[in-house]
Amino acid sequence: MAQSNFLFLGDSLIADFDWQARMHHFEVFNRGVPGETVQGLRNRIPIITKDLASPDLILVMIGTNNLIIENFSFMGSLRQIIIKLTSQYPTAEVIINSLLPCQLPWVSMETLQRINAATEAMTRQTGSCYLDMFSKFKPNPDFFQSDGIHLTDKAYDLWSKSILEFVSFLIEDEQPIKNQCI
Repeated sequence: MAQSNFLFLGDSLIADFDWQARMHHFEVFNRGVPGETVQGLRNRIPIITKDLASPDLILVMIGTNNLIIENFSFMGSLRQIIIKLTSQYPTAEVIINSLLPCQLPWVSMETLQRINAATEAMTRQTGSCYLDMFSKFKPNPDFFQSDGIHLTDKAYDLWSKSILEFVSFLIEDEQPIKNQCI
């Protein structure tokens, strides 16, 4: 099987991890930027698409910094990101990662669940995929550093393993992978 290209987009949760070391079956392009917001990523998409020809898989994990600055109205910008990515990379599978159960006093678990439910619904509407890591991270506070946002090695181990499990059916038998999440 030819090696697939895997593009990771997001904030420090993406930028701060060596995805290539855990995803050795892929050529990984990590375009995470610490402090990135949904709107910032949306504005950066033209630069990313100019820089990278054609990934097979794209994982987007974004929105945590919006929560930190108490900006909860970013679904429209997230939809624009998905549309831009699917338009620029029509054969790529776009995977939207759920927000994680970060521990910010002004963000309830119910708010996170509501945002994640809206994100999941949007992925079905846009033909992209949804990866629910919220439910896998929720029961374990050992997954978060003392700031309640950044992840421990244990969390990254689970997350990277879950991503690999999620995409494994997409690359079986070297079949085209687009639209297998619909």
